[in-house]
Amino acid sequence: MGAFLGVSLLALTLQYLVFQRLLADAATTLPTDGALLLSQTNTRLMTVFLVSVALLLPATFAVGLVVTHRLIGPIYRFEMYLKQVIARETSEPCRIRKGDELQDLCDLINAATEPVRNAAVERTERREAA
Repeated sequence: MGAFLGVSLLALTLQYLVFQRLLADAATTLPTDGALLLSQTNTRLMTVFLVSVALLLPATFAVGLVVTHRLIGPIYRFEMYLKQVIARETSEPCRIRKGDELQDLCDLINAATEPVRNAAVERTERREAA
C-alpha cells in the first residue's frame, strides 16, 4: 500500500511541476493576453497528461506487478498446500519465497497443520511396519 501511495504522490508532484512550468512559459510569452492563454490551456494540459501517462503508467504497472506477485503468490501457495494436507499428500511444512509477504501467516498455517501432518506420517509408518 505504501508503494502505491508513493507512486501516486510522485505522479501528483510531477503533474504539478509540469503544469506550473508550462503555464509559466505561456505567461512569459503572453503577459497580458489571458484569452489566448486560456485557448492554449487545453493543449498544454493534454501535454501534461500525456507526459504523466508515458512516465508513470509503466512505473505504476511495474510496482503493482511486484507487489501483487509478492502477495498473490503466497496466497496461491497456501491454497495448494492446504489441499495437499487435506488429501494427505504432504507431511512437509509450507514454505514460501524469502521476501514474500505473509511470512507470519505461513508460520501459523504450519502450526495449525502440524498435528494433521504428524498423524499422516504416523499412519504411513504403521502401514509400512505392518
